[in-house]
Amino acid sequence: MLSGFTKFILGFFLAIAVLIGGGVAVALYFMNRTGVPPAKPIFSNDSPSVKAQAPKATEPRGSKPTLKPETQAKSSPISTPTPTESPKATSSPKPLPAGAYRGRVSWAEGLSLRSQPNQEAEKIGGVGFNQKIIILEESDDKSWQKIRLEGSEQEGWVKAGNTEKIDGKVDGQ
Repeated sequence: MLSGFTKFILGFFLAIAVLIGGGVAVALYFMNRTGVPPAKPIFSNDSPSVKAQAPKATEPRGSKPTLKPETQAKSSPISTPTPTESPKATSSPKPLPAGAYRGRVSWAEGLSLRSQPNQEAEKIGGVGFNQKIIILEESDDKSWQKIRLEGSEQEGWVKAGNTEKIDGKVDGQ
């Protein structure tokens, strides 16, 4: 009788251990699956370079890419859409305030040009990577810079830290 009772207790604990181990394995599986970020959505107004990069993140394992190699080769050198430049003004350029200097955009994706120095302000344009600009002023908290696109009269605000100075002071273009 003692032998049967011992087998029962041992079997009971073994069954509990198997159930707990299986539950932990299933929990770890689902926790690891939720740690994988979802694929970036592709919208109809995305540039071709964004569409060419997207299948890399959205391909399930083992599937073949849907893009042809020549399509990737053509679109991969273009890392960001280049914003169209504003038409050049025929009037004389605005005089620059004291402290203005030449710079260029150092953020690889380019920058959004905003009407006011805050994130919720209206976007009034864009500035491409390495595009030459004139930094006119900084906001009071030094987190935004007012810029003018070089060769244009378009002005707006961009986040500070995404531009770099390329030479000394500007004396009126």
